Amino acid sequence: MGVREEIRRRWLRDEAVAAATVVRTWDSAPRPPGSMMFVAEDGSVIGSVSGGCVESAVYELALQVLTDGVPVLQRFGLANNAFEAGLTCGGTLEIFIERIHRNSYPEFGEVVGPKRELMVVATTIRAGDPALVGRRLIVRSCSISGSLGSARADADVTRTVRGTRSAGGPAVLRYRPTGGGIDDELEIFVSAHRAQARMIVFGAIDFAAATAGIGAFLGYHVTVCDPRAVFATPTRFPDADDIVVQWPHCYLRAERDAGRVDGRTVLVVLTHDPKFDVPLLELALRDGGWKERPAYVGAIGSRRTHADRAARLREIGVTEQELGRLRAPIGLQLGAITPEETAVSIAAEIIADRGGGNGGRLTGTDAPIHPSVGSTQHALRDRVAARPTEHDALRSGGCGQSVSSFAGLDANPSSNT
Repeated sequence: MGVREEIRRRWLRDEAVAAATVVRTWDSAPRPPGSMMFVAEDGSVIGSVSGGCVESAVYELALQVLTDGVPVLQRFGLANNAFEAGLTCGGTLEIFIERIHRNSYPEFGEVVGPKRELMVVATTIRAGDPALVGRRLIVRSCSISGSLGSARADADVTRTVRGTRSAGGPAVLRYRPTGGGIDDELEIFVSAHRAQARMIVFGAIDFAAATAGIGAFLGYHVTVCDPRAVFATPTRFPDADDIVVQWPHCYLRAERDAGRVDGRTVLVVLTHDPKFDVPLLELALRDGGWKERPAYVGAIGSRRTHADRAARLREIGVTEQELGRLRAPIGLQLGAITPEETAVSIAAEIIADRGGGNGGRLTGTDAPIHPSVGSTQHALRDRVAARPTEHDALRSGGCGQSVSSFAGLDANPSSNT
């Protein structure tokens, strides 16, 4: 059972949990904004906010929040001695801890549920008035619920969330109402919550079983698709969320047209047969018909197989630019031999593509271990929304505007230190 499922199960049982969320990071912090750790009433812990550096201190604060219900915003930096909670990596992170219960957060089950529309949660993490800390607003494409404490703040933040376009990571807004002073300023943590990213594996072979397993481990909703019912079975693919017996290109077209493939979806083509590969890859690589292109398209096979496949695709009109979207032969050069090793190679390439890595060794280099602030979708940016007129240009075009366009907001996080 995943973190979301376990926390939602406790929420449905009317249990309270303390949620600790990384809301801001600087330099080489071990976990990005949005990382969460939950502490239940029985003392159990799910998730992580720092990979072990400050978990003990956060745990004690979480128990305190569970008891008194008062939210806490705590900053952790470099520890001065061996007995002080801090980050040995030299980075800094800020963690917001709040108590979650069905009475105080009725939308939580919907936010973390398996089937939901995309929602943005805006939570006040710092305010001159302590009573406003922990107040939250839930922004959907056509509705809102909850409140930050004033109708004006709700309207302004909703407009900003729906109208700002950027890379999509969690962010902190600094909001000051019209005519307000510095003591009236709110800091609001804003994060998008949507369904799991998808990994669709085509071809029910032994390599697919290993790839489905590592995809599930990485947090993807995994679908295995193959037209051969004898091979596409739950027994062979216990880690897959869905098993589809259908021609691969027919299934992909239906999922695309239904809007169930987005810019986070990864397509792993392991069919290794031209009658499956070519129509599937033509659909996956061509420009036409896509509202959001998949994040990754990779196909297994030797270099000879790939050369033959590429020639077939060119014959039916796939351009060199479109072929350039294909990762083939699939995976990074790890010396993989077994299905499990090949799955690691494929996963490594997907992670490198997503995070901007080059797949090289860290040993012997002085390259950053973690993505630098500002270089990825996890970058944290601040914006002072001082007056509604200053961000009228951010207004959405109406109910049809997807809140997926929300992202981090432009400014340098170092200005908050």
